[in-house]
Amino acid sequence: MSSHVSLRSGRRLMLLAAACFIANVLIIRALGRGGADVGIISALRFATGLALCVVLYRRTLDLKALATKPRLILRGLIGGATTYAFYLTVVHLGAGRAVFLNNTYVILSGLLAVCLLGEPFRRPIAFGAIAALAGLGLLTGAIFGTLRVGIYDGIAIAAALGSAWIVVTIRQLHQEGIHTATIFAAQCVYGLLLCAPLLIAHPVLPGPAACAGLLAAGLCAGAGQLAMTSAYRHLAVAEGALIQTLVPLGIATGGLLFFGEALGWSDLVGGLLIVTGSVVPLIMPPARPVTTVIASPRSRG
Repeated sequence: MSSHVSLRSGRRLMLLAAACFIANVLIIRALGRGGADVGIISALRFATGLALCVVLYRRTLDLKALATKPRLILRGLIGGATTYAFYLTVVHLGAGRAVFLNNTYVILSGLLAVCLLGEPFRRPIAFGAIAALAGLGLLTGAIFGTLRVGIYDGIAIAAALGSAWIVVTIRQLHQEGIHTATIFAAQCVYGLLLCAPLLIAHPVLPGPAACAGLLAAGLCAGAGQLAMTSAYRHLAVAEGALIQTLVPLGIATGGLLFFGEALGWSDLVGGLLIVTGSVVPLIMPPARPVTTVIASPRSRG
């Protein structure tokens, strides 16, 4: 596969991932699950994702690697923890502030990729990241929010650092020939292990209709994670993360279309900045081709 075809494939996959993540949040919002138990939401997401991996990739899923490769284990533990932390901070900080703080990983991951992977963090990418973060601040209301900092702000920032490390690690695991499904399954398996004590302590399940809705949301999240993980085979970290800033904009648009939520001037300006920042990497050719993993058919993801 040529570098240009590979790049287009990566961008399409990342846009698909963003669409799936938007659907995930909108389904949860439609269920009115804002006050749902964070452990249950996280566990259902991990369980659904693991089921997707087993059903779709049973022949290429490397279960042994989940217990023997330290980098993969750490990816699973940190990935599970950051997912739980995101839902936790949404509950305690509100969606706007939590989304803004968690999405600072866009810049953090680009800088980390420069240090660990030698990827370029070019001016257009830097401009796009700054514009997208400013747009997120306006769209989520974080720019006009209180400056008081508490423990959950710290958790959100720690989750952003964890997310930045994860996307860099995904690129490294692909370079080692690890299959996309195995990389994602690590998050699901270790995320479920982290959630187990919470479920034992609070074994209260939602009703059948809510469970069905949350499972549908989990399918969207799982599909999005698989698409995003696969996209990082072809995309530089900074570019892939920047495309993901379209998710909050999609959620706001969905709120307008499906839930009658109003958008003010700051939302519109924020949305324009996010689109501008996210489109920059899509129209700018890479400084040098992004290395694509060349693997055997068995390890290809």
